[in-house]
Amino acid sequence: MPRTHPPSPQPALNAELVKAQEEAADLLGRLRYLQADFLNLQRNSAREREKTRDFAITSFAGDLLETVDVLSLALKSVPQSALEQPSDDSVPEPSPDAPSSPSRTKTSDDYLRELYTGVEMTQRQLLSTLFKYQIKPFNPTGDPFDPNRHEALYQAPVPGKTPGTVIDCQKTGFTIRDRVLRAAQVGVAQEMPQAPVQETAEQSS
Repeated sequence: MPRTHPPSPQPALNAELVKAQEEAADLLGRLRYLQADFLNLQRNSAREREKTRDFAITSFAGDLLETVDVLSLALKSVPQSALEQPSDDSVPEPSPDAPSSPSRTKTSDDYLRELYTGVEMTQRQLLSTLFKYQIKPFNPTGDPFDPNRHEALYQAPVPGKTPGTVIDCQKTGFTIRDRVLRAAQVGVAQEMPQAPVQETAEQSS
């Protein structure tokens, strides 16, 4: 009688292995999907936190910009000639026989220069604080007019200037990160008026 061999377990093991590989691939796909979804959630949460923070900063910075404008106007109102120190030649030298006098009394120009320096330092410190929060000023003079960044106050023909070019900045603009916090108020060049054409044709009688 021929000897029979028991069935080989290899086909069953192969089937189990294939099933296990399919389950592992499915789980790996789900894991990658969850990982990508989690990363998107993190990015969205960070973006929302940044928007919330920028909104709070924007509201507060908008009020501070008015103070910057006032300080800028105060500095511009002082003519440069009033800030120049008097030359030594304009101060007469005391006579050797004259009694020693105390230090020179400050004049109104001296107080004006000190006040100007104090206002300038205050403005510089305020701008430095704004810079820490990514709030930066910009002066677009000479740039093409951009309605997204500039507010046109007037237009004027200027010889040698390309129409649509910013020729004057009345109020400095500010950006926060990559967004416009306040548009710059500017004057814009317009086309030069054309000279009237003189008619040279003689009227026929």
